[in-house]
Amino acid sequence: MVKQSVLSAAVVLSVLIAGCLDKQSHSQSSSNSKVTEALGASISTVLGDSMSNSNSAEQSQGNSNYEQPVAQTKDPDEQISTSRQTAITRAVKKVSPAVVSITVTEMVQGGRRLKFSEYYNRFVPVPIEREVSSMGSGFIISSDGLVVTNQHVANEQAKRVVVSLPDGEQYEAEVLGEDELADLALLKIDADRTFPAVEFGDSDSVLVGEWSLAVGNPFGLFESAKPSVTVGVVSAINRDFRPNPNEPRVYMDMIQTDAAINRGNSGGPLVDSEGKVIGVNTFIFTGGTSGGNVGLGFAIPSKRVQKIIDQLSSTGEVTLSYDPGLNTVEMTRQLVMKYNLPATRGLLVNSVNKDGPAFEAGIVPGDIILKIGNERIQSKMHAQALFREYQEGDSMRVELFRKGDRYETKMYLRKRVKE
Repeated sequence: MVKQSVLSAAVVLSVLIAGCLDKQSHSQSSSNSKVTEALGASISTVLGDSMSNSNSAEQSQGNSNYEQPVAQTKDPDEQISTSRQTAITRAVKKVSPAVVSITVTEMVQGGRRLKFSEYYNRFVPVPIEREVSSMGSGFIISSDGLVVTNQHVANEQAKRVVVSLPDGEQYEAEVLGEDELADLALLKIDADRTFPAVEFGDSDSVLVGEWSLAVGNPFGLFESAKPSVTVGVVSAINRDFRPNPNEPRVYMDMIQTDAAINRGNSGGPLVDSEGKVIGVNTFIFTGGTSGGNVGLGFAIPSKRVQKIIDQLSSTGEVTLSYDPGLNTVEMTRQLVMKYNLPATRGLLVNSVNKDGPAFEAGIVPGDIILKIGNERIQSKMHAQALFREYQEGDSMRVELFRKGDRYETKMYLRKRVKE
């Protein structure tokens, strides 16, 4: 191949030399020498290029025969394992170590029995007390063992609270604080060790339709086991429930999910696809069809949870950051009949502090508060929940009923002026 290329180049150049010599036969010999030198240089260049290209071709051919790189292929088992990893599995792996089961023992009274009384010299009925155990879920929020759960799962009436971790370890816990209105409680594990903790997400940024995971111990099936996980989507946000006058808890701005939630899941976390806690699973709605999940579960948003837990951890109770400067009582049938008041739901103002925001807003005793913000007051507990939505420095719209007419005013919230 090399020889053929060299010969071909030589032939071509020979023809060119002959042509040039014929045309320039009348030129001086010095000129012919210059042409000859130039053509000789061209021949050397062409021959050199031809040899270089030939050598490169041969080298490439040799490399292709003996040094071609081999494509790297992944192990099939490794490919399958990698393909199984999703945002959901990563979220479960992140949050599960901090999800706990909670066993609560309470003393309850049920029925009566006859007991002989030496004082009365006869048998008298006495209440029967017995221990009752119930189970729920919770999650650890700090490395020193602070646990969040629902107030209806664990409260200060509990005789004994035991927290079970996914690794099988069990510890007794103390109720540091509870808030019946928001249905939240804060526990402290009694142990000298470091615990895994969850990360809170921003419930205000939750999107309807995004993935949601309910993690906990449904029906209290397992005392010391890894939590169960159910997956769904966020079905709706800002769900409010009309308060029951006989129910002390008020649920506002709840996150709705179709992830399966059942009894025992209460107090466990509702988690997004990043493994962050966006709510506390609290109750389900069954529509009277059954006692189990029908795809309507509700969680307390993480923003409210953090706000309340911060107060419970510092003071053990939840208080307002401002003083409204008034006292109220809930409107009842007895008040309506006694004072000839209109039969309406609301709060009857019975006293006003002259140095407080209510007085400055023109509110006087005898006024009936109908609305706080845009919310119609359903009960005193509902009004307390609405008051909690405001902070010191905020402006609160209040709608009043006075002597047959409706009025609207604004309260500029601040702390009480010290006398």
